[in-house]
Amino acid sequence: MQEPFDITIGNIDYAIFPEGNDTYVVFKDGKEYLQILKDTESQWLKLDPDTALPLFGEDEEVNAIGKEISAYVPEEEEEEDEDQELGDID
Repeated sequence: MQEPFDITIGNIDYAIFPEGNDTYVVFKDGKEYLQILKDTESQWLKLDPDTALPLFGEDEEVNAIGKEISAYVPEEEEEEDEDQELGDID
């Protein structure tokens, strides 16, 4: 599973926690903010906090967060690089 990561939109920082099945928990200002679900490549849905059911309707912030999630490329971990370098010595 993908590790949590941070994104920034404008001057707002979000912490993204992947839950699997294209579902993500979004934290803003250190507090759980919302849960979103990928609907299509450009459409994301906010999930109801009580029922976890999708709330249909256009939400620009949710789509902007989703766009950044889709564009996110995890950085390679330094440990993997070090292991590869040590393996090359043999």
